[in-house]
Amino acid sequence: MNSGQPPDTAPIKRLVRPFQEFAKLEAFGGILLIGCIAVALVWANSAWAASYFHLWHTNLTFGFAGKTLSEPLHFWINDGLMALFFLLVGLEIKRETLIGELASFQKAALPIAAALGGMLVPAAIYYLFNRGGHGASGWGIPMATDIAFALSVLTLLGNRVPVSLKVFLTALAIVDDIGAVLVIAFFYAAKIWWISLAVAGCFFLALIAINRAGVRHPLVYAILGIGLWLGFLHSGIHATIAGVLLAFTIPARQCIDGRAFLASSEQILWEFRKAEETGEAIYASARRSAALHGLARDCERAESLMLRFEHALAPWITYVIMPVFALANAGVALGAGVTDALINPIGLGIICGLGLGKPIGIVSFSWLVTRLRLASMPDTVRWRQILGVGAVAGIGFTMSLFVADLAFGPTPLLETAKVGILAASVASGFAGTIVLSKRKKSG
Repeated sequence: MNSGQPPDTAPIKRLVRPFQEFAKLEAFGGILLIGCIAVALVWANSAWAASYFHLWHTNLTFGFAGKTLSEPLHFWINDGLMALFFLLVGLEIKRETLIGELASFQKAALPIAAALGGMLVPAAIYYLFNRGGHGASGWGIPMATDIAFALSVLTLLGNRVPVSLKVFLTALAIVDDIGAVLVIAFFYAAKIWWISLAVAGCFFLALIAINRAGVRHPLVYAILGIGLWLGFLHSGIHATIAGVLLAFTIPARQCIDGRAFLASSEQILWEFRKAEETGEAIYASARRSAALHGLARDCERAESLMLRFEHALAPWITYVIMPVFALANAGVALGAGVTDALINPIGLGIICGLGLGKPIGIVSFSWLVTRLRLASMPDTVRWRQILGVGAVAGIGFTMSLFVADLAFGPTPLLETAKVGILAASVASGFAGTIVLSKRKKSG
C-alpha cells in the first residue's frame, strides 16, 4: 500500500542513505589507493628508483614564533597527515558508540567479538612464526583491517552483498581501529618524556574544558589540537594518537534541537518570501541576504561540530592523505629478494596472520558469541558471508604498513614486512571476492 510518502523521504531511505554515501566514498578511495600502490611499486622498481626514495627523505621546515621543526617529507606524511587520518578514525569511533552500530550491547556484541577474534588470532599466528626472532616486535602488523580496501571489494560485488553485511564490516573495522590505536599507544611507544606528555595532557584538559564551556568554533579546536599533537610528538608516544584524543573532545551535540531549527527556519523562510515580493535580486536586497545568512547560521547550529568535522575531513582523507601515504610507503624494490621475503618468518607471519588468522578469528569468535546467545546474526547474513568478510578483512594495507614502520623503522625488516603485507592483502582480496561472489544454489 502506498502511503503517499516520496521514496527519497521514506524512513528506511533516510536511515540507509548516509551509510551508502560513506561506502561509495570509501570504495572510490580504495580504487585510488590501488592506483597509488601501483605507481609506487613501478616507480621504486624503475630506472628512476633513486628519485623515489630520495623524495621522501627531502627535508621540510616549518616554524612559528622563532621555533622551527625540520623533518623529512616521510615524517610529515606518517606523523603529520596521518594524525588527521586518526582524527577521522576517532570521530567515526565516537559517532558509532553514540548513535551507530556500537551504541548498545545488543548491536555491538557481534562486531566486537568478530573484531577481537580478528585481532588476537592473527597476532598469535604471527608470534608463533617470530617468537624470539628479530621480527618479534611486529606482532601488531597483521591485526589491522583497511576499511577503504575492504569496503571497495564489497561495493564492487554489488547486490551479491547485502547492506547489513557492509554495516557489519564497517562496525568490525571500527572496533579493529580502536584495538590498533590502543596497541600503538601502549606497545609501540618509545622512551616516555614525561614533561612533554604533561604538556600534551594540559592541552587535552583545555580541549575538554572548552567542550564543557560550550565552545563550538572549529578553529579553537584546531589550534589546541596542534598543541596536543606537538606535545605528543616530543613525548615518545606516537603523535597520531593526538588525532584520536582530539576527536573525543569535539562536541557531539547540536547548538539547537530539531524543533527550534524548524521554528527558526520557518520564520526565516517567511521573511525571505515576503522580501521576494519586492522583486529585487538577492544581492540587492538586504532583507533577503540577511534571511539567507540566518538560515545558513541555523543549519550550522543544527549540525553537531563532530559531524561537521567528519564531513569536512572525509574527502581529504580519502582522496589525498591515504593515497599520498600509500605512494610514500608502498614502494618496495622487488627483485631476487622477494622470494626470500615471502618465506622469511616475518613475511610468513604476516601472510598467515592476515590471510588465515583474520577469517579464522572472525568466524570462530562470531560463532562463539552467537552460540552463547550473547549476539545474533543479522537476518540477511549467512555464515558463508561472514567467512567472506573475514577473508576481506585480511586486507590490512594502510594500518599494517603504519604499524610495520613503528615496529621496524628504516631497516631491511621493514621492506620484508611490506612485501608480506602487499602479498597478504592481494590474496585476501581475491579470496574474499571468490567466497562472496558465490550465490547459493536454488532448489
